[in-house]
Formats: sequence, structure tokens, C-alpha cells
Amino acid sequence: MIRAKGLTKAFGDLEAVSGLDFHVAAGEIYGLIGPNGAGKTTTLRMMAGLMRPSAGNAWIGDADVA
Repeated sequence: MIRAKGLTKAFGDLEAVSGLDFHVAAGEIYGLIGPNGAGKTTTLRMMAGLMRPSAGNAWIGDADVA
């Protein structure tokens, strides 16, 4: 299970990801699609623990990625 609630990342005045909410159940396939600069890579970096969110939470299984 992968879950994000209110996931936000700001770089100064620029909000790269703003209040993202999603839930992916075990066995499901989920894709992040969007144009360049939409925050896809930033979201994955936060989910992987490589970047701290400015706000919100994310979990992989029962583990908080922060």
C-alpha cells in the first residue's frame, strides 16, 4: 500500500507539488503522468525519502517516508 495525504513541496515561492492525495492498494498499478514541470519527479523523490516534504505525509506500507 502506498498513500499520500496533503503532500506538498515548495521551493521558495514555487510550489512544485501542492496538496497531493492518493492511495494505491496492494496489487494495483498506478502511474504518474503529466507535462514537464508538473511535480512527478519531486513526488517520487519525496516518496523515496530523498527529499523532505514541506507539508503533508506519505506512507509506504505502514512506514512513514519522513
